[in-house]
Amino acid sequence: MNAIEVVGFSASLLSVLNQFPQAIKVFTTKDTQSISLVMYCIVVVCISLWLVYGILLNDAPLIWANALSLLPITYIFLMKLTNTIKGKDKLGI
Repeated sequence: MNAIEVVGFSASLLSVLNQFPQAIKVFTTKDTQSISLVMYCIVVVCISLWLVYGILLNDAPLIWANALSLLPITYIFLMKLTNTIKGKDKLGI
């Protein structure tokens, strides 16, 4: 594995792992009050576009990193959206 591949692998791994602490916190506490609904909406769209880009390029690392990243990100977004709809959270930016 050369230096470029190490950088790419490291970036992919961290992209996958970076949302799991927040997802675990939301899962255990069900608290999403301090999370921005707008920000997570943007993140879901952004990661989805990166996934589509990876699919169009047939680039396996891009596909896997973004597909796996979508799991915790989508969970957090849906929990925030649910709490906002139920009135537990305010609809704020």
